Amino acid sequence: MEIKTNTYHIVYDKSKQTVFFRGTLRLNGTKEYTLISELLNRVIETKPETIILNLKELDFLNSSGINILSKFVINVRKQQNVKMSVIGSEEIPWQSKSLKNLQRLMPSLILDLD
Repeated sequence: MEIKTNTYHIVYDKSKQTVFFRGTLRLNGTKEYTLISELLNRVIETKPETIILNLKELDFLNSSGINILSKFVINVRKQQNVKMSVIGSEEIPWQSKSLKNLQRLMPSLILDLD
């Protein structure tokens, strides 16, 4: 599963149970994030034991994108048997501010900010 454009690249590596995000996501509203939502929902449908979101190379994510990630975390939480980790970077301003909120949605979520 992969989405690649001039400004961002998202790929799910099933062997690593990891969704890698790279680039800049400045899409307008939920509708433009549909493909990304669908990819994330397909990850859940594979019923992995663990889901890792690697955001270390995602330089920017706007509020609509943060909303999509929040909904994804809520959907993972509903699975009950799925563990989740988010890997980010303290050096990317939006990550250090926004990713901690995902733990509020799913207290068992492991957040690793380098």
